[in-house]
Amino acid sequence: MTKTDETRAVPEKTKDQLNDRQLTDYQNYMQQMVKWLLNVGKNVDKAEGYSQYTIETAIYQIDKFHRFVWEELEDGYTLQITTDHADRFMQHIAVKDWQQSYKASLQKSVKREMKYRKHRHGGQEWDPDISYYDQGTTHQPRDFLSKQERAKIREAALQYGSIPSYSNLTKQERSQWKAHLAQRFEIPKNTVSKKHWKKANSYKFPSLVWTSLDAGLRPVEVERSKTSWIDLDNQVLRIPKDESSKNSNNWVVALTDRTTEALKKWLEERKQYDKYQGRNEIWLTRRGNPYQSDSLAYLMKKLCDIADINYENREMTWYTIRHSVGTQMSHEEGLAAAQAQLRHEDERTTMRYDQAPVEDRKDALNRMG
Repeated sequence: MTKTDETRAVPEKTKDQLNDRQLTDYQNYMQQMVKWLLNVGKNVDKAEGYSQYTIETAIYQIDKFHRFVWEELEDGYTLQITTDHADRFMQHIAVKDWQQSYKASLQKSVKREMKYRKHRHGGQEWDPDISYYDQGTTHQPRDFLSKQERAKIREAALQYGSIPSYSNLTKQERSQWKAHLAQRFEIPKNTVSKKHWKKANSYKFPSLVWTSLDAGLRPVEVERSKTSWIDLDNQVLRIPKDESSKNSNNWVVALTDRTTEALKKWLEERKQYDKYQGRNEIWLTRRGNPYQSDSLAYLMKKLCDIADINYENREMTWYTIRHSVGTQMSHEEGLAAAQAQLRHEDERTTMRYDQAPVEDRKDALNRMG
């Protein structure tokens, strides 16, 4: 395939399956995606595209994904491709007697399409619930935190970014910490005061980490999180379906007593910071941006360093927290509770008949630590 020979963006098998108008619509969509992938798809910021060979393979695999959606999930042709479709395709290939390397290749191709849809069509970011990895690579399967590691991460969140009490420091130590805070908050040293000590010992990180440990928040859900989700009185998150990553139901997610108290303190503290004025995101970075996968992965590794958790040969990302919720909740309360807590739909289960109430899931979270 070349950049000018774009008609091959639609394989012959699919051309025979669609009527003329559907084919025209589909061919236009695929051509636009091929252009994007070849020119900027690999690294949007650097305008770096994939190789011609890579896209030749990807297009046939993306087309295979589309035909699965049309034939198994929808009533015929559609280009309204969702993250749920992508997850269902991953579940479909999971039971196939195919090489792991081929499954990994299929997943990479679907990821490329979902990335294109996010950048060009305002689609959702896709964090697969099932991951495949090429045999022989250095990547390991998605890891999760053990029960003991979850407790360590909770405690590490209380230390991350904290500093010694102002009153417990000598004059010389106080001067050193003022220099540190001046650099941290990008202000002159002579303007550092006691209020900056309080700001440094913020409840932002405990509330962010503990909420994720309870709710198994995906990175994109941390990014989208809103203060309107928080129901302190009932100790739950209420995530509307149009703001959830999977976008299929309104979700009620249990929170522990500890997490609820941290969120309460953070919401009060949050009012003091100018960057949150007129904003509804629960958490923002120091630069005033919503947290995303990279910044959360950085935070996760810092927490592991504090907690003395070795992550060599482990894929330690924010998704590791989510995976730990599913693993531990399934062990404590069963699959139905885990699926409800994680807001996860699976074609092999019946989510609408979940019999695990919020109260039971909260008890399980307290036992999980």
